[in-house]
Amino acid sequence: MMTRAAGSQHPSSHSSADSALPAPMPLLTDGGGRGAPPALGRAPPAGGGGRRWRAACWQAARGSGASEPRSLRGLTGMGARSLSVLLLPLLLAAAATPAPRDGEPRSCEAVRKVFQLRQLGSLRGVPEFPRAGVDLQVCTSKNPTCCTKKMEERYQTAAKQDIQQVLQTSSATLKFLISHNAAAFQETFEMLIKLAENYTSTLFCNAYRNMAAEAATHVQEFFTDVALFVFGTDISIEEFVNRFFDTLFPVVYNHMINPGLTDVTLEYAECLQMARRDIRPFGNIPKKIIGRMGRSLLPSRNFLQALNLGIEVINTTDHLHFSKDCSRALLRMQYCPHCQGLILSKPCMGYCLNVIRGCLAYMAEVDLHWQRYIQSLEELSSAMHGTYDVEHVLLNFHSLVNDALMQARVNGPELTEQVKKVCGPPVRKSTQSPHCSFDQNKYNQGLKMFSRDSEETLASRRKEFISHLRLYRAFYGGLADQLCGNELAAADGLPCWNGEDVVKSYTHRVVGSGIKAQSGNPEVRVKGADPVINQIIDKLKHVIQTTGEQEGA
Repeated sequence: MMTRAAGSQHPSSHSSADSALPAPMPLLTDGGGRGAPPALGRAPPAGGGGRRWRAACWQAARGSGASEPRSLRGLTGMGARSLSVLLLPLLLAAAATPAPRDGEPRSCEAVRKVFQLRQLGSLRGVPEFPRAGVDLQVCTSKNPTCCTKKMEERYQTAAKQDIQQVLQTSSATLKFLISHNAAAFQETFEMLIKLAENYTSTLFCNAYRNMAAEAATHVQEFFTDVALFVFGTDISIEEFVNRFFDTLFPVVYNHMINPGLTDVTLEYAECLQMARRDIRPFGNIPKKIIGRMGRSLLPSRNFLQALNLGIEVINTTDHLHFSKDCSRALLRMQYCPHCQGLILSKPCMGYCLNVIRGCLAYMAEVDLHWQRYIQSLEELSSAMHGTYDVEHVLLNFHSLVNDALMQARVNGPELTEQVKKVCGPPVRKSTQSPHCSFDQNKYNQGLKMFSRDSEETLASRRKEFISHLRLYRAFYGGLADQLCGNELAAADGLPCWNGEDVVKSYTHRVVGSGIKAQSGNPEVRVKGADPVINQIIDKLKHVIQTTGEQEGA
């Protein structure tokens, strides 16, 4: 836990964003020369002093960033950024308008304008002049206030919506990076599987034309199983590889080992299928394919599942449920200044960090597991290389099938004798199967679209994706600092809101990130655990563990 001296800069708040924050807001000077921002209940000086007072209000507005032509970034609510700049002069004029008679409180016109621009509700419930806020529960003040209990409720809803919008904006690039690549990798895998199927079908049509029509169904079923496995179906690689060679053996026996004028009967083909694993007509090839596909398809499957989990994690944290205490703290930080007419104020950096770290305490617990998750993706990517690269394995499958068929042909006489011992002499039908009907031209365009010599190989895509993803390893650990430093808080050294008033600096200590660090948080009480966050942490742990087991194997 870190103790921060008043007005000191938080170590994580140094960023290029600081230069984009508003310039220092000039303070008005009262008779004693002491600086103070314009507040409710203060009438402008009479005579020429009124002009100077309005000019100072304008300078104060400029100092908060409100005069920038393309933004309303000085407004406390983040949703104000999207408001039309055409309404800005009305807002500033309302803020600077003097009271009708000397000594009477200033109006709530500026607060009403912001309330209307934010579309928080009807103006009928917004006071025109400050009043006693005896019914307020969070935005309490000894001074007259422009807020009612109903406004306070609307502000609290807006405060939660604002922070969720900022969270979603902060994670948008990361979410797009993962979701875009998940879709791209899935599409690439689909194309690889289709091309591998086409290569295998072409092999039969070109080199084994007499058995191509019968083999086509088995080839199609095999690659359907490959796709089902890669995209998450719980099936066994060993099972579908063996099934492919089981069903292929009767076709090979009928047309290559012991060819006849007609095909063998269904019953005889079933006997050949059952005998294939004992007779081993294809030698060691099926076992080799099982090993290579296991080493390539499993990492590819886990890689896709991990990417989809990454999207789920971000969607979950984008729609985090905020506790009642957090909601009140967000209200106090973002909208309670409005009640005092301080519509252009921003929270102090330390104050903002305490509030946001308290609200995101559960989310910060994801940090360590998120870093390990990205490391596991790197390891998965590294596992898919060389001989076991999924691209290499799939697009060379037809070559291994050809080796298997050649081995069966060479051992034909010996296999015939073995088959006779198990199944007897071949029993044939009265009809002959048709020849190849595979249209290779149909797939020429697809083959051209996917060049194995292209610089944009699957391996290079993975490498580029991982290099970009590494930049987000500390995303959850530094999220509160990012939000306060880039979006919410005033720059260090500027007058800022501390939850009660505009001050020169925040004097409470600033706590660290995570649940344990919040025990000393002066702004937000954090209790227990969040079951939704715990659930996604468990899923991240599972991916990390699966990757570790795969590496060990």
